[in-house]
Order: sequence, then C-alpha cells, then structure tokens
Amino acid sequence: MQFMLLLKGDPGNPHDEQAGESAGPNDELVSAMLRYHEELVEAGVYVSAEGLLPSATGKRVAYKRGRRKVIDGPFTEAKELVAGYYIIDVASLDEAVEWASKCPVEYACEGDMEAVVEIRRIATLDEVDGISEENRAAHRQFQERLVGP
Repeated sequence: MQFMLLLKGDPGNPHDEQAGESAGPNDELVSAMLRYHEELVEAGVYVSAEGLLPSATGKRVAYKRGRRKVIDGPFTEAKELVAGYYIIDVASLDEAVEWASKCPVEYACEGDMEAVVEIRRIATLDEVDGISEENRAAHRQFQERLVGP
C-alpha cells in the first residue's frame, strides 16, 4: 500500500512562509531530513519526497458551477498549507504511522509552532466503486505504458 505523508506548513513559521517569502529550511532540518530519507531507502519503503516552495509562488485553480477562477498565492490558511511530502510503500496504515512518527519535522518548529504530518492512503482505481471495466482496462494500459515491459 502506498501512503502520502503531507508535511503541513505553518504561515507563522519562517521556514514555511513569512510575508509570502520563505527563509528556507535551516541546515539542522536539512540534515535531519537527509538522515530520514536514508532510513526510508534502507528500509525499502521510499517512493518519492520533495519540499515545496512557499505558497506565494503558487496559484490555485478553483471550480464552481462550471466556472474556473485562478487565485494567486500566498495562502495564509495554516490548515491548507503543505510544505512538502513523502510517498512511502508499506504494508499497513500502522506502519505508515510509525514512519510519520519518525519524520524530523520538529526541527522546523520554533516556539509554540505545531508541526503536523498528515497520512493519506493513495487509492488505486481498482479500489474505487462504480468505475466501468472499460475505464479500469484503460487505466491498466496507461500504467503499463509508464513502467514498460
């Protein structure tokens, strides 16, 4: 099973956002994250991981009643900020929780700031009800093209 670990940002954290600009991660955080990456790789669960630039550099595209609206960053809602992510491949949600608990996000916190790692299982199309067999077959063919013979 694959899980996404979402590293939630805090607009008050100078490493995430500060007046729309990021001070960037400190060297201690980078060192801790690199050690964590190595641990994930050595355990054979690492799939992907990246940090994200501040929301000031991004945009949102919102859809409502068939209309599209583009919204410029920064986005100040703390619960909606994502600072980075990991994708891991593990046997269970419990194992994903274990790995999330080892993520060194505490190095990004100062004072009363809270670091949050949200865990979400990545769904496969086969797990979604109501999908036609034609679309399931098309998805399998697409996946096969990506990985090759």
